[in-house]
Amino acid sequence: MRSMESYDVVIVGAGFAGLTAARELSRRGRSVAVLEARDRIGGRTWTDERLGRRLEMGGTWVHWLQPHTWSEITRYGQAVEQSPSSEEVYWIADGAVHRGSPAEFDALIERGMDRLAADSRTWFPLPYEPLLREDLDRIDHQSVADYFGRLDLPPAEREVNTGVWAEHFNGPASVSGLSQAMRWCAAASGDWRLLHEATSGYRLVEGTASLAAAMAADSDADVRLGTIVTAIAQDDGGATITTAGGTRLAARQVICTLPLNVLATIDFRPALPAAKLAASAERTASQGLKTWIRVRGDVPPFTGYAPDDHDLTFVRPEYAVDGDTVLVAFGTRAHDLDPTDKAGVARALAAWRPDLEVVDVAGHNWMTDEFSRETWPMQRPGQLTKYLAALQRPHGAVRFAGSDLATGWAGFIDGAVESGLRAAREVATALRGS
Repeated sequence: MRSMESYDVVIVGAGFAGLTAARELSRRGRSVAVLEARDRIGGRTWTDERLGRRLEMGGTWVHWLQPHTWSEITRYGQAVEQSPSSEEVYWIADGAVHRGSPAEFDALIERGMDRLAADSRTWFPLPYEPLLREDLDRIDHQSVADYFGRLDLPPAEREVNTGVWAEHFNGPASVSGLSQAMRWCAAASGDWRLLHEATSGYRLVEGTASLAAAMAADSDADVRLGTIVTAIAQDDGGATITTAGGTRLAARQVICTLPLNVLATIDFRPALPAAKLAASAERTASQGLKTWIRVRGDVPPFTGYAPDDHDLTFVRPEYAVDGDTVLVAFGTRAHDLDPTDKAGVARALAAWRPDLEVVDVAGHNWMTDEFSRETWPMQRPGQLTKYLAALQRPHGAVRFAGSDLATGWAGFIDGAVESGLRAAREVATALRGS
């Protein structure tokens, strides 16, 4: 019988959390194996050739307001560019399409956004300590739909504000946790305009794949692609990791970076604590789609917003390709619209712009992807106080990381890097003491 390979640390997943932890630990002289189910690194970020250029199928935007991501950008000399600034905005309210300047749209959402941003500083005075206040249950049970429904706003302002936040969550406003919205605002220093810039204003020139590759190259870890982990069994000496191909590896410590919605696909022995299993079964709020749309001709920059009962809730141009324009669009319900359905996407786009001719579309359904089953991780009402601390807690020799578990910019590359750093630090400490 072939002897089992042994490592100081086995990391499950080669997204940004896993790559961060692998680099940190291998550069400290630890033997590290990274087991990645996909045929590529990057997790829910994926730069691919589509519609005549390289496009981001998953996570895209970065900002200097996100400290962990910006540190990595600086470390590896990655170039950043601004996404196009809109010249006009189309929004749907009261069943009609409205059109105005960006300043007019900002004025429409200003009262609601100002109130939420101000409240965010009250409830989250230290954004990287999201559980600091002991009375968070007073707000954590609410959705963003609940919140805006209680504000004294004209119907159109309420509808548009709610729709904007549904787009932020990539899920219906009714399941989008108010505390998560406030955490984002607090991380942007309580400035919703700065938040909008930080969440969709700047992108990596060479794509997220370039940053992921630089991080992987800066590590001595053994990265194995196409390797699905099926079981993690612990004993007094550490853990045994079993793959779908039958390979077994021994590790003194394990870091699991799987998205929350697929955490239960691994057979953990002993079984995971009830809170971790409950959080995975409850799933995140995100359940939407991202699609890229190539339309005929040169289209001046615009932005479109719609309520979350529309198939697409956000759209704007991002690139010019051979005389055409490539738009990026999001919707809150992937089960209602396939991001690769040209006819369906064209119908949804026509809600704002029936004048645009769709040439082709491209996307990836992260909700049906067996290795994610979610888009960017966003919490439902109640999940912050019920689950975050429990999800961050180690399970014996197994630590957990990922943007789902971030204390700061949860839902972004920054949150993944932050959690990878934390897990690596905890593992390094545990190994020194063993």
